[in-house]
Amino acid sequence: MRFFKVFLAAFLAFVAFSLLCLFIVVFMIGKALSSSEKVAIAPNGVLVLETGQTYNEQKLVNPLGALMNNEPGEVPGLFQTVRLINNAAGDDNIKGIYLKVNGNPNGFASTEELRNAILRFRKSKKFVVAYGEVMDQNAYYLASAADKVYLNPKGGVDFTGFASQVMFLKGTLDKLEIKPEIFYCGKFKSATEPLRETQMTEANRIQTTQFLGELYGNFLTGISSTRSIDTATLHGYANENLIQEPADALKYKLVDGLKYDDEVVAELKSKTGVKGDDKVNLVTLGKYNSGTELSPGSGEGRIAIIYAQGDIIGGESDRDNTIASENYIREIRKVREDKDIKAIVFRVNSGGGSALASEVIWRELSLAKKVKPVVVSMGDYAASGGYYISCMADSIFAEPNTLTGSIGVFGVMFNMQDFFKNKVGVTFDAVKTAPYADLGSVGRPLNEAEKRFIQNGVDSTYASFKSRVAAGRKLNLAVVDSIAQGHVWSGIQAKELGLVDRIGGINEALACAARLAKISEYRLREYPEVKDPLSKLMKTFGADVSAKLVKKELGVNYDMYQQIKEVQQLHGDIQARMPFKYNF
Repeated sequence: MRFFKVFLAAFLAFVAFSLLCLFIVVFMIGKALSSSEKVAIAPNGVLVLETGQTYNEQKLVNPLGALMNNEPGEVPGLFQTVRLINNAAGDDNIKGIYLKVNGNPNGFASTEELRNAILRFRKSKKFVVAYGEVMDQNAYYLASAADKVYLNPKGGVDFTGFASQVMFLKGTLDKLEIKPEIFYCGKFKSATEPLRETQMTEANRIQTTQFLGELYGNFLTGISSTRSIDTATLHGYANENLIQEPADALKYKLVDGLKYDDEVVAELKSKTGVKGDDKVNLVTLGKYNSGTELSPGSGEGRIAIIYAQGDIIGGESDRDNTIASENYIREIRKVREDKDIKAIVFRVNSGGGSALASEVIWRELSLAKKVKPVVVSMGDYAASGGYYISCMADSIFAEPNTLTGSIGVFGVMFNMQDFFKNKVGVTFDAVKTAPYADLGSVGRPLNEAEKRFIQNGVDSTYASFKSRVAAGRKLNLAVVDSIAQGHVWSGIQAKELGLVDRIGGINEALACAARLAKISEYRLREYPEVKDPLSKLMKTFGADVSAKLVKKELGVNYDMYQQIKEVQQLHGDIQARMPFKYNF
C-alpha cells in the first residue's frame, strides 16, 4: 500500500511539474512574440539584408527563435521582404541598405524578385552597399544590384559560369541488386534517369544545355546592366577564368573596392553622418518587420494570394513547404466562396509530385476560375505537377529564370527480391484470392501483363495532363505534344512557346489580377493562414531539430541525402515531377 501512495504522489508531482513547465514555455513564447511586435525603428537606420537567408514564399513563425531571444519571432517570406524593401524606400528612418553577402541558398527566380526590389529601392536615391568575404555566383548576382560592391581583400568572387550536375544511382542499385521498373511518357522526361542511366541521355543533355544557357544569359544581362560591362566581356571573364584573386575582381570592375568589415562600417558611418565612437543604427530585416506595419491596401475589394510551395502530395499535411491536396482544396474553396475576394493570385514554387493530387488541385482552381479571375505567379520552379496546377489560369507570370514546363509523367516500382534474398537473407511467399492482388509488392518482379497495366495508367495520365494544358492555354493538342515530352523550359522559353503569358513577379501578377477583376484599389489576404505559434512548436520541434542536425552533419552532401530520400517516395504512385532538383 505504501508503494502505491509513493507512486501516486510522485506521479502527481510529475504532472504538476510538466504543467508548470508548459505554462512557463507558453508565457515566454507569448511574451517574446508580443514584444517583437512593439519594436520601434530609430531614425538614421540602415536596413541589413543577408543574402545567406532563405526566403520562403510565405512567412514562417519561429517560436523557438523568439523564445531564445536570438532570432526574430517571425521570418518574413519572399513577397513580405519585397514589400518591406519597397516600404523602406519611402521610410525617413531608413537611409540605405547594407547587403551582407554570405552565400545565397535561394533559387534564381527568388533572387530575381529580391534583386528587382533592390533596384527599385535605388530609385529613391538612397544608398545600397554590398560587402562580402566570399561571393558565389548567385550571391554576387544579388550583390551586383548595389551601387557599391566591396570584397574582402583576402576573399574571392566565383565567376566561372554555370554547370548542372546530376547524381546517378543506377550503379548503386545494381550493386544492391535492386531493380527499378520504370514507366514514363516523354523523351525529355528525365526524372527517372538517375535510376536507369549512368549519365545524361542525349535528350536530357540538349534540354539542360538550352535552359542553362537561358539562365546564364539572364545572369550576364543583369550584371551588365548594373556594372556597365557588356555581356560578351563578362562571358569572357568566365571562359578565361580571369577572376582568380580579389585584385582581379577589382581590376575587371566586378567590385568597387577591396575592404575589410571595419572599413565598410566606417563608410556606412560616413553615409549616415554618425560621428566618433557612435555605432551605425543597423536594422535587421526581422527587426524592421517587427517595427513596420505594412499596409494591407485600401478599398472594399480583396485579392487573395495563395502560396503553394514544395512537393505536391495527396491528403493532408502539417509540414511547411508541402502542397497537400486536401489542405489546398479547403483553402481554394474558402477563397472561391468568399464574395469579398474579387481575384486570386496563385503563387507556385514547386517541381511537382503526385499526378493525382495535381489533378485534384487543378479541379478546384478551375472551379474558382469560373467565378473570379485566377492569375498564377511562378517562383523558382513551376514544373511538371507545378505546371499542372498552373495551366488553367487566366494569366501566367514567370521570372525569366523560372524553370517550368516538364509536361510529362512517370511511375516507378522497385523489385527488391534479389536484394532481400542475397543481401539480407529474406524471402517472400504469398497466398492470393486474385492474380494481381499483390501487384506492387517489392518482393517480386512485375509480369508482362502488370507492366502493361501500369504503362496504360501512365499513358492515360499523360494524355489528361496534355489535355489540361491545351484547354488552359488555348493551344492545339499537337502543339502541346510537341512542347511537352517532359521538356524543362526557362521562363523566357516558356513565354515564347505560349506556356507563360508575361515575364514578371508577384507585383505584376497582382496588378493583372486587379485589372481582370476591374478594381483599382484592393486589400490583400494571404493563404494558407500561418499556424498558431504554440501548436507549430509542439508539432515541429522534434522534426526541425532533427533536420537541422542532419543538415549540419552532412553539410554540402545534404542535397544528396534529400535526393535519396525522394527516391524512396516514388514507389507506386504516378508522378508529375520534374527531374531531381538541379545543382548549379
